[in-house]
Amino acid sequence: MFTNNFDPVAFEFFSISIRWYSLAYIFGIIFGWIYCKKILIKTATIQKLFDDYISYLIIGIIIGGRLGYVFFYNFSYFLKNPIEVFMLWNGGMSFHGGLIGIIVFTYLFSKKNNQNIFIFLDLVSIVAPIGIFLGRISNFINGELYGRPSSILFGIIFPTADDQYRHPSQLYEAFLEGLLLFIILNISIFFFKTLSRPGYISGLFLLFYGLFRFLVEFSREPDIQVGYVYDFLTMGMILSVPMVIAGIGILIVSSKR
Repeated sequence: MFTNNFDPVAFEFFSISIRWYSLAYIFGIIFGWIYCKKILIKTATIQKLFDDYISYLIIGIIIGGRLGYVFFYNFSYFLKNPIEVFMLWNGGMSFHGGLIGIIVFTYLFSKKNNQNIFIFLDLVSIVAPIGIFLGRISNFINGELYGRPSSILFGIIFPTADDQYRHPSQLYEAFLEGLLLFIILNISIFFFKTLSRPGYISGLFLLFYGLFRFLVEFSREPDIQVGYVYDFLTMGMILSVPMVIAGIGILIVSSKR
Protein backbone atom coordinates (compact mmCIF):
# COMPACT_ATOMS: atom_id res chain seq x y z
CA MET A 1 0.00 0.00 0.00
CA PHE A 2 1.27 3.46 -0.80
CA THR A 3 0.15 7.03 -1.46
CA ASN A 4 -0.20 8.32 -5.01
CA ASN A 5 1.85 11.53 -5.05
CA PHE A 6 2.71 11.57 -8.74
CA ASP A 7 2.96 14.94 -10.47
CA PRO A 8 0.42 15.19 -13.32
CA VAL A 9 2.82 17.55 -15.13
CA ALA A 10 5.42 15.63 -17.12
CA PHE A 11 7.62 18.67 -17.84
CA GLU A 12 7.48 22.36 -18.65
CA PHE A 13 8.34 23.85 -22.03
CA PHE A 14 8.81 27.63 -22.08
CA SER A 15 6.61 27.95 -18.97
CA ILE A 16 3.92 25.75 -20.56
CA SER A 17 3.00 22.72 -18.47
CA ILE A 18 2.93 19.53 -20.52
CA ARG A 19 0.74 16.98 -18.75
CA TRP A 20 0.96 13.21 -18.89
CA TYR A 21 -2.65 13.06 -20.08
CA SER A 22 -1.87 15.21 -23.11
CA LEU A 23 1.13 13.03 -23.92
CA ALA A 24 -1.08 9.94 -23.68
CA TYR A 25 -3.35 11.32 -26.42
CA ILE A 26 -0.41 12.36 -28.59
CA PHE A 27 1.59 9.15 -28.32
CA GLY A 28 -1.53 6.99 -28.51
CA ILE A 29 -2.41 8.52 -31.88
CA ILE A 30 1.20 8.35 -33.13
CA PHE A 31 1.69 4.70 -32.13
CA GLY A 32 -1.70 3.80 -33.58
CA TRP A 33 -0.91 5.55 -36.86
CA ILE A 34 2.45 3.78 -37.17
CA TYR A 35 0.97 0.37 -36.33
CA CYS A 36 -1.76 0.77 -38.94
CA LYS A 37 0.52 2.10 -41.65
CA LYS A 38 3.43 -0.29 -41.16
CA ILE A 39 1.66 -3.51 -40.16
CA LEU A 40 -2.09 -3.57 -40.73
CA ILE A 41 -2.90 -1.72 -43.97
CA LYS A 42 -2.14 -3.77 -47.09
CA THR A 43 -3.72 -1.75 -49.92
CA ALA A 44 -2.31 1.40 -51.52
CA THR A 45 -5.71 3.12 -51.57
CA ILE A 46 -6.28 2.80 -47.82
CA GLN A 47 -2.62 3.68 -47.15
CA LYS A 48 -3.17 6.98 -48.93
CA LEU A 49 -6.57 7.70 -47.40
CA PHE A 50 -5.50 6.85 -43.87
CA ASP A 51 -3.29 9.93 -43.53
CA ASP A 52 -6.29 12.16 -44.29
CA TYR A 53 -8.52 10.08 -42.04
CA ILE A 54 -6.34 10.81 -38.98
CA SER A 55 -7.51 14.44 -38.91
CA TYR A 56 -11.16 13.29 -38.90
CA LEU A 57 -10.30 10.82 -36.13
CA ILE A 58 -8.71 13.47 -33.92
CA ILE A 59 -11.65 15.85 -34.39
CA GLY A 60 -14.08 13.04 -33.57
CA ILE A 61 -12.20 12.12 -30.39
CA ILE A 62 -12.03 15.70 -29.13
CA ILE A 63 -15.58 16.81 -29.99
CA GLY A 64 -17.21 13.51 -29.06
CA GLY A 65 -15.16 13.05 -25.90
CA ARG A 66 -15.94 16.55 -24.65
CA LEU A 67 -19.64 16.57 -25.53
CA GLY A 68 -19.99 13.09 -24.08
CA TYR A 69 -18.64 14.33 -20.75
CA VAL A 70 -20.91 17.37 -20.88
CA PHE A 71 -24.11 15.42 -21.59
CA PHE A 72 -23.40 12.15 -19.76
CA TYR A 73 -21.61 13.32 -16.64
CA ASN A 74 -22.14 17.01 -15.86
CA PHE A 75 -24.95 18.46 -17.96
CA SER A 76 -26.52 20.64 -15.25
CA TYR A 77 -23.17 22.32 -14.51
CA PHE A 78 -22.37 23.11 -18.14
CA LEU A 79 -25.93 24.29 -18.71
CA LYS A 80 -25.20 27.02 -16.17
CA ASN A 81 -21.62 27.57 -17.41
CA PRO A 82 -21.76 26.97 -21.20
CA ILE A 83 -18.52 28.80 -21.96
CA GLU A 84 -16.63 26.16 -19.96
CA VAL A 85 -17.56 23.52 -22.53
CA PHE A 86 -14.68 24.91 -24.59
CA MET A 87 -12.18 24.92 -21.70
CA LEU A 88 -10.65 21.54 -22.47
CA TRP A 89 -7.58 22.33 -20.41
CA ASN A 90 -9.72 22.03 -17.26
CA GLY A 91 -10.28 18.34 -18.02
CA GLY A 92 -13.43 16.37 -18.60
CA MET A 93 -13.54 13.82 -21.43
CA SER A 94 -15.76 10.77 -21.89
CA PHE A 95 -14.63 7.56 -23.57
CA HIS A 96 -18.15 6.70 -24.69
CA GLY A 97 -18.59 10.19 -26.11
CA GLY A 98 -15.27 9.90 -27.92
CA LEU A 99 -16.42 6.59 -29.38
CA ILE A 100 -19.58 8.18 -30.73
CA GLY A 101 -17.52 11.04 -32.17
CA ILE A 102 -15.18 8.58 -33.90
CA ILE A 103 -18.11 6.69 -35.44
CA VAL A 104 -19.77 9.89 -36.70
CA PHE A 105 -16.62 11.38 -38.24
CA THR A 106 -15.55 8.02 -39.67
CA TYR A 107 -18.94 7.77 -41.35
CA LEU A 108 -18.49 11.25 -42.85
CA PHE A 109 -14.99 10.42 -44.09
CA SER A 110 -16.01 7.03 -45.50
CA LYS A 111 -19.03 8.48 -47.28
CA LYS A 112 -16.91 11.27 -48.76
CA ASN A 113 -14.38 8.76 -50.11
CA ASN A 114 -16.88 6.04 -51.06
CA GLN A 115 -15.42 3.46 -48.68
CA ASN A 116 -16.89 0.89 -46.30
CA ILE A 117 -16.97 2.54 -42.86
CA PHE A 118 -15.77 -0.65 -41.18
CA ILE A 119 -12.48 -0.56 -43.08
CA PHE A 120 -11.47 2.38 -40.90
CA LEU A 121 -13.39 1.47 -37.75
CA ASP A 122 -11.73 -1.96 -37.69
CA LEU A 123 -8.28 -0.37 -37.95
CA VAL A 124 -9.06 2.10 -35.17
CA SER A 125 -10.49 -0.69 -33.00
CA ILE A 126 -7.23 -2.64 -33.21
CA VAL A 127 -5.04 0.24 -32.09
CA ALA A 128 -7.47 2.02 -29.74
CA PRO A 129 -6.35 -0.12 -26.76
CA ILE A 130 -2.90 1.46 -27.08
CA GLY A 131 -4.37 4.89 -26.42
CA ILE A 132 -6.70 3.52 -23.74
CA PHE A 133 -3.76 1.93 -21.92
CA LEU A 134 -1.75 5.17 -21.95
CA GLY A 135 -4.82 7.19 -20.99
CA ARG A 136 -5.62 5.02 -17.96
CA ILE A 137 -2.01 5.16 -16.78
CA SER A 138 -2.28 8.94 -17.04
CA ASN A 139 -5.53 8.85 -15.03
CA PHE A 140 -3.60 6.96 -12.34
CA ILE A 141 -0.76 9.49 -12.35
CA ASN A 142 -3.29 12.34 -12.15
CA GLY A 143 -5.02 10.69 -9.19
CA GLU A 144 -8.40 10.82 -10.95
CA LEU A 145 -11.06 8.22 -11.72
CA TYR A 146 -9.85 6.34 -8.65
CA GLY A 147 -11.44 3.25 -7.19
CA ARG A 148 -13.74 2.62 -4.26
CA PRO A 149 -12.41 2.27 -0.69
CA SER A 150 -10.87 -1.16 -0.12
CA SER A 151 -8.70 -3.12 2.31
CA ILE A 152 -6.85 -5.04 -0.42
CA LEU A 153 -3.10 -5.39 0.01
CA PHE A 154 -2.34 -3.23 -3.00
CA GLY A 155 -4.75 -0.47 -2.05
CA ILE A 156 -3.60 3.07 -2.77
CA ILE A 157 -4.29 6.40 -1.10
CA PHE A 158 -5.27 9.11 -3.58
CA PRO A 159 -4.81 12.51 -1.87
CA THR A 160 -7.12 14.02 -4.49
CA ALA A 161 -9.92 12.00 -2.88
CA ASP A 162 -9.20 11.39 0.84
CA ASP A 163 -6.94 9.36 3.10
CA GLN A 164 -8.63 5.99 2.51
CA TYR A 165 -6.99 3.09 0.73
CA ARG A 166 -8.73 2.51 -2.59
CA HIS A 167 -8.76 0.20 -5.59
CA PRO A 168 -6.31 1.38 -8.29
CA SER A 169 -9.15 0.98 -10.79
CA GLN A 170 -7.25 2.97 -13.41
CA LEU A 171 -4.67 0.18 -13.50
CA TYR A 172 -7.39 -2.46 -13.78
CA GLU A 173 -8.71 -0.60 -16.82
CA ALA A 174 -5.24 -0.16 -18.28
CA PHE A 175 -4.73 -3.92 -18.10
CA LEU A 176 -8.19 -5.07 -19.25
CA GLU A 177 -9.30 -2.37 -21.70
CA GLY A 178 -5.77 -1.67 -22.85
CA LEU A 179 -3.25 -4.50 -22.76
CA LEU A 180 -5.56 -7.55 -22.69
CA LEU A 181 -7.96 -6.16 -25.29
CA PHE A 182 -5.03 -5.32 -27.59
CA ILE A 183 -3.80 -8.92 -27.29
CA ILE A 184 -7.27 -10.37 -27.96
CA LEU A 185 -7.80 -8.27 -31.09
CA ASN A 186 -4.35 -8.99 -32.49
CA ILE A 187 -4.73 -12.72 -31.91
CA SER A 188 -7.99 -12.47 -33.82
CA ILE A 189 -6.49 -10.74 -36.86
CA PHE A 190 -3.19 -12.60 -37.07
CA PHE A 191 -4.32 -16.12 -36.20
CA PHE A 192 -7.90 -16.08 -37.49
CA LYS A 193 -7.57 -13.47 -40.28
CA THR A 194 -10.69 -11.63 -39.11
CA LEU A 195 -9.58 -8.29 -40.58
CA SER A 196 -10.79 -9.65 -43.94
CA ARG A 197 -14.36 -9.61 -42.56
CA PRO A 198 -15.39 -5.93 -42.33
CA GLY A 199 -16.97 -5.15 -38.98
CA TYR A 200 -15.79 -8.23 -37.10
CA ILE A 201 -12.97 -6.47 -35.24
CA SER A 202 -15.22 -3.50 -34.45
CA GLY A 203 -17.79 -5.87 -32.99
CA LEU A 204 -15.15 -7.68 -30.97
CA PHE A 205 -13.83 -4.38 -29.62
CA LEU A 206 -17.30 -3.18 -28.59
CA LEU A 207 -18.12 -6.49 -26.93
CA PHE A 208 -14.96 -6.87 -24.86
CA TYR A 209 -14.52 -3.21 -23.99
CA GLY A 210 -18.13 -3.08 -22.82
CA LEU A 211 -17.69 -6.21 -20.71
CA PHE A 212 -14.38 -5.10 -19.22
CA ARG A 213 -15.64 -1.59 -18.44
CA PHE A 214 -18.83 -2.95 -16.85
CA LEU A 215 -16.73 -5.26 -14.68
CA VAL A 216 -14.25 -2.58 -13.56
CA GLU A 217 -17.09 -0.21 -12.64
CA PHE A 218 -17.74 -2.41 -9.59
CA SER A 219 -14.38 -1.26 -8.18
CA ARG A 220 -14.39 2.29 -9.57
CA GLU A 221 -15.75 5.21 -7.57
CA PRO A 222 -18.72 6.75 -9.42
CA ASP A 223 -18.25 10.33 -10.59
CA ILE A 224 -19.15 12.52 -7.62
CA GLN A 225 -21.52 14.73 -9.62
CA VAL A 226 -23.43 11.69 -10.93
CA GLY A 227 -23.18 9.01 -8.27
CA TYR A 228 -25.19 5.84 -8.77
CA VAL A 229 -27.78 6.23 -11.50
CA TYR A 230 -29.99 3.41 -10.19
CA ASP A 231 -29.27 1.02 -7.33
CA PHE A 232 -25.73 -0.32 -8.00
CA LEU A 233 -25.64 0.90 -11.61
CA THR A 234 -23.18 3.64 -12.55
CA MET A 235 -23.21 5.77 -15.69
CA GLY A 236 -20.21 3.82 -16.98
CA MET A 237 -22.16 0.56 -16.64
CA ILE A 238 -25.23 1.92 -18.37
CA LEU A 239 -23.22 3.30 -21.29
CA SER A 240 -21.35 0.01 -21.67
CA VAL A 241 -24.46 -2.15 -22.08
CA PRO A 242 -25.30 -0.77 -25.58
CA MET A 243 -21.68 -1.43 -26.57
CA VAL A 244 -22.00 -5.11 -25.66
CA ILE A 245 -25.33 -5.44 -27.48
CA ALA A 246 -24.04 -3.62 -30.58
CA GLY A 247 -20.86 -5.68 -30.53
CA ILE A 248 -22.76 -8.97 -30.47
CA GLY A 249 -25.02 -7.80 -33.28
CA ILE A 250 -22.12 -6.69 -35.48
CA LEU A 251 -20.28 -9.95 -34.85
CA ILE A 252 -23.32 -12.00 -35.89
CA VAL A 253 -23.82 -10.02 -39.10
CA SER A 254 -20.11 -10.00 -39.92
CA SER A 255 -19.77 -13.76 -39.35
CA LYS A 256 -22.41 -14.44 -41.99
CA ARG A 257 -20.48 -12.63 -44.72
